[in-house]
Amino acid sequence: MSKTVRSPYSSAQMAVWLRGLLTIAWADGQFDENEQRLIATLMESGQGLECESIAAAELAAGLGQDPEVGENFLRTAVMVAIADGTYSASEAIVIRQFSNALGLAPALLDSLNLVVVSAVAQPALVIAGERSAEATLATSQPADGYLAPLRSVQDWLDRVDIHDSRLARFLCRMIPTQCPFERNVSLFGRTIAHIPPLCKLNPLYEQLVGLRFRALSYLADECHEDVSPYC
Repeated sequence: MSKTVRSPYSSAQMAVWLRGLLTIAWADGQFDENEQRLIATLMESGQGLECESIAAAELAAGLGQDPEVGENFLRTAVMVAIADGTYSASEAIVIRQFSNALGLAPALLDSLNLVVVSAVAQPALVIAGERSAEATLATSQPADGYLAPLRSVQDWLDRVDIHDSRLARFLCRMIPTQCPFERNVSLFGRTIAHIPPLCKLNPLYEQLVGLRFRALSYLADECHEDVSPYC
């Protein structure tokens, strides 16, 4: 039996929060199965959530003036952006717009961009998009100067707080239950490339797994919800 747990966020705050995350998810113009399923679930939830994108100014007004709330939102926004293993230029632009509207300019956003650029410089990467505008977050042996910003980004993302069941459910549905499968790319019967599982490539995958686990634990331990639908 589920238990009602008081959230530190108002219904209005969480409505714009989730719309902000949807805006990030849609920024690259691609709608994968997770996103489509998530949209359908939100529309059927009966909570009156508007499943449409939100402008930066409206998001900032809805979240309010507390910088801790704003920064926690930005952390979840980055997590949603990298959930599919890529961090696109369009997603980065929207996150930067949200950050500016909230009056926050965490240096970690610049570090995240540096992590992506460093990853692109590695030889064994999967790169999508024209002129590396969209790059798979991947590295096998980080180059010099790469680890410092990477660890800073990892530490920053690990500080996401989960204190709201609506946010926890959103993250459980948005973050894949398992890393994308590995596969060979063949041409004329010959294997020309091998793509390993993204969990072995994405340097922020552990942060995604940790966040999903914390969201599941919150729903199970604090809200006493059945989390089997997310497993």
